[in-house]
Amino acid sequence: MSDAKDFTPEGPAGVIKTDYTVGQDNIQPRFGPFGLDIHNPVFAISGLAIIVLVLFSLALPEQAASFFGWLRPALTSTFDWFFLFAANVFVVVSLAIMVSPLGKVRIGGMDAKPDYSYTGWFAMLFAAGMGIGLMFFGVSEPISHYSSSLAEGAGSPDSWAPLAGAAGDEAEARRLGMAATIFHWGLHPWAIYAIVGLSLALFAYNKGLPLSVRSMFYPIFGERVWGWTGHLIDTLAVFATLFGLATSLGIGAEQANAGLKFLFGLPVNNTSKVLLITGITAIALISVLAGLDAGVKRLSEINMALAALLLSFVIIAGPTLEILTGFFGNLVAYVEYLPALSNPFGRDDANFSQGWTSFYWAWWISWSPFVGMFIARVSRGRTVREFIFCVLLIPSAVSVLWMTAFGGTAIALLSEGHQSIADAALELKLFAMLSQLPLAGITSFIGIVLVIVFFVTSSDSGSLVIDTITAGGKLDAPVSQRVFWACFEGLVAIALLLGGGLGALQAASVSTGLPFAVVLLLGCYALVKGLLSEPRTRQGGK
Repeated sequence: MSDAKDFTPEGPAGVIKTDYTVGQDNIQPRFGPFGLDIHNPVFAISGLAIIVLVLFSLALPEQAASFFGWLRPALTSTFDWFFLFAANVFVVVSLAIMVSPLGKVRIGGMDAKPDYSYTGWFAMLFAAGMGIGLMFFGVSEPISHYSSSLAEGAGSPDSWAPLAGAAGDEAEARRLGMAATIFHWGLHPWAIYAIVGLSLALFAYNKGLPLSVRSMFYPIFGERVWGWTGHLIDTLAVFATLFGLATSLGIGAEQANAGLKFLFGLPVNNTSKVLLITGITAIALISVLAGLDAGVKRLSEINMALAALLLSFVIIAGPTLEILTGFFGNLVAYVEYLPALSNPFGRDDANFSQGWTSFYWAWWISWSPFVGMFIARVSRGRTVREFIFCVLLIPSAVSVLWMTAFGGTAIALLSEGHQSIADAALELKLFAMLSQLPLAGITSFIGIVLVIVFFVTSSDSGSLVIDTITAGGKLDAPVSQRVFWACFEGLVAIALLLGGGLGALQAASVSTGLPFAVVLLLGCYALVKGLLSEPRTRQGGK
């Protein structure tokens, strides 16, 4: 069994390096123009490549739209089985670590204390993980699956094998619709985040390596992680983070624009979306300047309070008893249909597995460097078991409750004849549902504010993470560098939106999610090897 110090090029295990001089000289930050503390060549390669993509999208929008329109279905149709297989591996590895003796390891060492309270920690986990997605898909996805399965059963465009008997059966269509929705927002995405977050936290806080994605792979590649092998891993992580985040920003802009039209008549067009992205990026810059505790933490807590308020209102104003009982019923349906939903082989439901599941898994994987590193930064002092339980199971339960409340209320209203919910565009379905409940103007406004604040926290957190990666894992790089990346994120979202709409953003996310899935599968092995080397594990958890 490897000793813990084997993973640390300099200094004893558990010593957190602040000068970042480990390994080869090229891991050291270099001071570039405008005082940027950059880690060449990751900063240069990723920055230049993204600039080329932005210029291509803006200069040749028709060609860009055509290319991105081909790219996403091409990737998801070819590699759908791989995305499903990889996500299953992440769930199994996460749960196995949680229940094994490895769960006793404490992030930061045996004497480490948590940096944040449970309230602040949960708020940041939830806000960083998938806030915008829950707002956008909380009504639209359950309605989509329910409507198609009720109308057409196995012949529906969303179908998978168990839908064969759902046509015309309202109760079964509801169960199937909610099971499919929970599948996309439950254990699998959070397991992806847990693997990356735990790996980064372990190798940074227990092994003393830089907080950078390359550090996860020291048990596999050794000193080569400080050379071009590591540069490639970190550059890919930057691409994945930026494009995954741009997808979320595009979705947020679509929904915020739709909500503002619903309330105030703001036209829905590219000009409005560009102005929204620009304005919200400007707000994110203020949060960046305020720092992690004063910026992201406070905004995340505001988000948590507003989300809890809106969720409570929907539960009370909607079919309360049906929502509360449906929470457990939906969990049962999810467990019942999980084997069929997660099976990566022999599928005959191309539109569901490719159009929904493959895209989701690629999106979560592309988000994983961003969310994982952010989770790692705020999780020092937690045990591995506590970390996985709180990162995997609690957010999954919150997602189930959210989807049950919003999706269940929408389905109940649709069953009562409110067809406008089903007829509304995806980005408008939330507001169409809220319009059928009391205080529609107030709740719709809260919904818009939630989307915007989730937008801000995602941009702020994303710039923090990309900044850390491109600075070689340094936690205190100049603020000007974070400002650069925050502006760059907004620019990428605008360029892809203009160059192909939401489809272009989704295609970019899938294209980076595919190679990073391979990286994360290797990361699972490295994580287990790193945990096995921890002193507390060797002492039997004493």
